[in-house]
Amino acid sequence: MPKSLKSSVKYPQSVMVWGAMSAAGVGPLCFIKGRVNAASYQEILEHFMLPSAEKLYGDEDFVFQHDLAPAHSAKTTGKWFTDHGITVLNWPANSPDLNPIENLWDIVKRKLRDARPNTLDELKAAIEASWASITPQQCHRLIASMPRRIEAVISAKGFPTKY
Repeated sequence: MPKSLKSSVKYPQSVMVWGAMSAAGVGPLCFIKGRVNAASYQEILEHFMLPSAEKLYGDEDFVFQHDLAPAHSAKTTGKWFTDHGITVLNWPANSPDLNPIENLWDIVKRKLRDARPNTLDELKAAIEASWASITPQQCHRLIASMPRRIEAVISAKGFPTKY
């Protein structure tokens, strides 16, 4: 029966997105075309992370957190941070991913579940709307959970946790 069938998309549209957060809220999104290498990552940092930091921190110092993806750990990227006077959180290799922005991306994805974008532009608009609906309180709760996350990893001796 046709009314019993549900349409599905075998190869849905996808995009790669960069975003920043702090306990004060979220910064602007960057939709990424192609692969990310050290040079393109530094462009994202220049044009999106710096304005995000200005919006979220003003003149206050902050510590930037990212994982050890090759573009993040490249020598030229390290030099970029040094040249801009930005402290980067030391991130151990093979460590559990405790970055609270991963939980924020999960929130964004859950909000997108009912969206049925048909085009790439509709997908981007849905992502932007979902991102814009993130409250500073949600971000603050995720940041405030860091001590519990770290304690859970230590208690689990590095094995998986609920985070």
